[in-house]
Amino acid sequence: MNNLIKTEGKKVSDKKRTLIFLDINVSCIATSMLATALATALPPIMKDLDISVNTAQWLTSGFSLFLAITTPFTAYLITRFKTKKLFCFAVSSFIVGLLICTFATRFWSMMLGRIIQGCGNGLLSSMAQVIIINIYPKEKIGSVMGWYGLSLSVAPIISPTVAGLLIDSIGWRMIFIAATIVMVIALGFAFFVFEDVLPTMRKKFDVISFIISALSFGGVTLAIGNIGSYKFLSYQTLVPLVIGVIASVFFVWRQLHIKVPFLDIRVLKYKDYTVGGVASFILQLIVLGSAIIIPVYVQQLKHKSATISGLVVLPGALTNAIINPLAGKIYDKVGMKLLFLVGSVLLTASNIAMYFITIHQSIWMVSAINVVRCFSIGVVIMPFYTWAMADIPKLKISDATALFNSLRFIGSAIGPALFVSIMTKATEWVSSTKENPEMFGVNIAFLTMTFLSIIMILMGIFGCKYTPKKKNNEPTTENENTATDVNIPITNETPSSDATSNAHNK
Repeated sequence: MNNLIKTEGKKVSDKKRTLIFLDINVSCIATSMLATALATALPPIMKDLDISVNTAQWLTSGFSLFLAITTPFTAYLITRFKTKKLFCFAVSSFIVGLLICTFATRFWSMMLGRIIQGCGNGLLSSMAQVIIINIYPKEKIGSVMGWYGLSLSVAPIISPTVAGLLIDSIGWRMIFIAATIVMVIALGFAFFVFEDVLPTMRKKFDVISFIISALSFGGVTLAIGNIGSYKFLSYQTLVPLVIGVIASVFFVWRQLHIKVPFLDIRVLKYKDYTVGGVASFILQLIVLGSAIIIPVYVQQLKHKSATISGLVVLPGALTNAIINPLAGKIYDKVGMKLLFLVGSVLLTASNIAMYFITIHQSIWMVSAINVVRCFSIGVVIMPFYTWAMADIPKLKISDATALFNSLRFIGSAIGPALFVSIMTKATEWVSSTKENPEMFGVNIAFLTMTFLSIIMILMGIFGCKYTPKKKNNEPTTENENTATDVNIPITNETPSSDATSNAHNK
């Protein structure tokens, strides 16, 4: 009875499916924009709250940290509670977090609001992807995920421009007010258009696994974030790192030995899934790291306004908006290999170019390089997920999505902390020998990103084989869809015929 399928998701019409997809995108636009809008707002927030850059970056990396901590929990929530109620709860939670940040006057209250937003966003992101995969036919998923990528990747890039205009004209609190308005609209829309489209199960919540996962993800991220303020051999860095590593080992061991895993990590046996997850992790490190460093370069080193900082990244955002849907269509036709290599090579080239930028360089040169960066990101960011999920059985999609998003969100959490730490340490090393030590710190941060993007190139070459796309009428292989691949204990009761059919048909 512990993992018995209880109800089937409803089938929806094409019109209803489109309305659900639009509502998902509206909510994801608002949640995604906060990831980088705050990067533009950090300088005035630092001034108002009287905090340092190493403390302020936790408003972005701490948000991503709680995304990573709560995302494994979403695999349980998605399969345990009805779709409509759970989606509305996630949107409502995010709204509460936004309102707390709007009226925050201290760092701790601002951080509390960001934590609540992170929890709500973790659930929304996982639900969005699982819903899309379930309501659309397989042959359309690549294109649909490309359009979904507009909210997932373009909104965080456009938001610095919007945030800059709001900050200079009204103030940084207007960022949270604007996001609140959008989310309230999404919530009202959800009441009328959403359906319970996902199947639910009776599934016991494993408290021990949840605590271990929080220690694992939180410990590693906290350790890396503290490198910017403390030495590597300090207890502030080593203690959380050791706790995180040990907890990770115990978490993996427990998931492999309990009857019903809190998060079924056995999905890692699918090679494409594992390569896609690791590549997405590296990509998020680079995306969120550069998202916080470029505004620091423009505003603090070049002494430009927040509006100019936003305009610097606007051309890249428009490029990303164009390439995301096209990348989905290209994936549907030719597969992942070409996209993987093109995206990785261009990302490496743009990182190398940023390494050679000087303090006297025009900020519009940085803007031009960022166009290449955004193009390379748009080429792969959503195809990674679509490709990784291609061979995952439907009854494991919620677990696979939760784990995939956890890796992505950990990258988002570590990225700002890691590269701010690298920038800070590099600046300190040459503070007495170079004329512009801060610029050297920025250059070294992008040099580190170059090495990471080279790893992505190697993964594209050796980890992604070219395979022709299957025709729509071609049957799937047995190992992709067999119900024996799903961890459902035998009980005295049997699932409904619809449920049994669902387990055998991907």
